[in-house]
Amino acid sequence: MRRIIIIIEQLSEALAKLSALVLGLMTLLILAEIFLWNIFNKTTLIADEYSAYGLAALVFLGAGYTLKEKGHIRITLILNLLSPRLALAVELLAGSTATFFVGYITWQLVRMTLSAWSYGSTSGTLTGTPLWVPQALIVVGAAVFTLQMAVETVKVLPFAAKLSTHPAVPEES
Repeated sequence: MRRIIIIIEQLSEALAKLSALVLGLMTLLILAEIFLWNIFNKTTLIADEYSAYGLAALVFLGAGYTLKEKGHIRITLILNLLSPRLALAVELLAGSTATFFVGYITWQLVRMTLSAWSYGSTSGTLTGTPLWVPQALIVVGAAVFTLQMAVETVKVLPFAAKLSTHPAVPEES
């Protein structure tokens, strides 16, 4: 089990690095657009479209890592008011429910991407980008986010504390 957790956490970290690369490429594309427009009064014709794809990709690609590093919003104030046993039950219920819903969203994203691929759907712009390409990045990010959500839920279990590479709840100093 520990090996699976480590692999999923490494996947989250790898996708976070890919997300950072996408952000860098988006920045270069926007800078090129600004440069071309201001110096030569020309445009790339793709900056808006590809920046939008990049934004969606970087959000999903970084979601698992953000969860792993406790960067998503948590209401620890409420958990701290509960008994440890009740807090554990609430965390397990919330984590299981969230894992289910994120998994369902991932499944729907897979269906959307496969549909775009099978129908040969392209963007309605001059580029005619096959829509399955940016959608596939979103699916990969959502899938790893689902796996990381499951890992974080399992790490809440008392017996799983030794499985974790990071504590489930950060220690307060």
